[in-house]
Amino acid sequence: MQLQVPAPPDRISGLPYSLQVVGLLAAAAFIIANLKLSKRSKLDAIPTVGSSTWLGSWWAGIKFVTNAADVIQEGYEKHKAAPFKVANLNRWMVIVSGRQLLEDVCKSYDDELSALEALNDGYQQILNGEYLSFARDSLGISELYPDIRDEVVTTFEEILDLKGNEGKSVPALDTVQEVVCRTANRVLVGLPLCRNPDWVNLNVRFAVDFVKAGIIIGLFPRILAPLVARCLTGVSRSVKRGMKHLRPIIEERQKYVEKYGNRVADQPNNFLSWLMEEAEGSERNTSSNDFTQALYNLAANPQYMQPLREEVQSIVETEGWSKDALAKMRKIDSFLKESQRMEGSAMLTMFRRARKDFTFSDGTMIPKGAFLAFAAQSTHLDSELYENTDVFDPFRFSNARHEDGEGVRHQFVSTNPEYLAFGHGKHACPGRFFSATYLKTMLAHIVVSYDIKLEDSTRPQSLGIGIAIMPNPRAKVMFRKRAY
Repeated sequence: MQLQVPAPPDRISGLPYSLQVVGLLAAAAFIIANLKLSKRSKLDAIPTVGSSTWLGSWWAGIKFVTNAADVIQEGYEKHKAAPFKVANLNRWMVIVSGRQLLEDVCKSYDDELSALEALNDGYQQILNGEYLSFARDSLGISELYPDIRDEVVTTFEEILDLKGNEGKSVPALDTVQEVVCRTANRVLVGLPLCRNPDWVNLNVRFAVDFVKAGIIIGLFPRILAPLVARCLTGVSRSVKRGMKHLRPIIEERQKYVEKYGNRVADQPNNFLSWLMEEAEGSERNTSSNDFTQALYNLAANPQYMQPLREEVQSIVETEGWSKDALAKMRKIDSFLKESQRMEGSAMLTMFRRARKDFTFSDGTMIPKGAFLAFAAQSTHLDSELYENTDVFDPFRFSNARHEDGEGVRHQFVSTNPEYLAFGHGKHACPGRFFSATYLKTMLAHIVVSYDIKLEDSTRPQSLGIGIAIMPNPRAKVMFRKRAY
């Protein structure tokens, strides 16, 4: 017997309230988006990739969401080193490339081209407009390195739990996400919370959901962002869940400070403690993606395992495991950089919103309110900038450092007009030094501790979701304790 549940009073015409909200949002988004896309007179001088008609631009926006890589590459090839525009679902976006335009963007003032406003437009409603700018000597990486190394080793051992000579296939992305999450949280909140299963699950899901929420909000006009954030994302619930873990630690820390004072020698040396000191006085997701791509490249190219091992072993024998030792592992550094060059986390970087009319050095004018971004992936795969650009050459950058005598330019964390994974200029990603430390530690640990191979012999293909580049989430990698 099937129970018949009466329709609640918030149903209209037999539809659940949640579907009503989605339907109304979609209808409003369609109307507002087409009105905004049709108002492009100030952008008419900039070439369009795709249709610029009223209905055609809306269809072009759908195509951009589903196949952004081809759209951006078409524009890059047709308008190289010059601006072009593409239609998103709710606005026009100007895409630029080339050294000169990059220099123009980097030299611009924040009251001309704003990185913060571009970020706010996608994520402000998720965090209710609250922001934090914090830095502390690159998170004291050298001092904290033993903790970073310990958490990398411990997490791999616990996840893999290998016995004897057995091999075990694990989901690559899920595994990497947990290692990255626990290692980053060892620095951010310390033990024991960094190993709490619910906290780890929350952090992994939050990093993914935060990006998804930004994509969802980006599909709707800005005026609808607060409503979309409340109805279609779960980030605020995750924040409340996280505070259940953090509140007891914060309260305990506050009581200790009230009794003994703030800056005492035996206080935990982690980000949460520093943050509380400063108060009184999204990055893990891309790191997981980047390392998963590197793991796929290593498993698909076992011939590179030995030279990586030899480098790590020779350095560790004389230097031990330290931040300074990592700095000497040029092949490890190069392997990660080449993986990121070929399979980065995003097709576009360096997002900006014009706060006033802005004119590039080539005379192109970007009107106030316009959004622009740099064609990073197309730049990284440009055959004029990189020899054999479609070939994975793991030691491309370490060889360049040797040949050019440039110890800095080709490092993983370095940015330049030809390498924009972290952006460039004053707004380049500030967390790249921290993430590079634990990613290099993870790769170095894997090559000296395990033999790996793909469960399937073919390297897993990446997925394109809007402008995001995602490693295949279902592919597995087999780990076996290294045979000496």
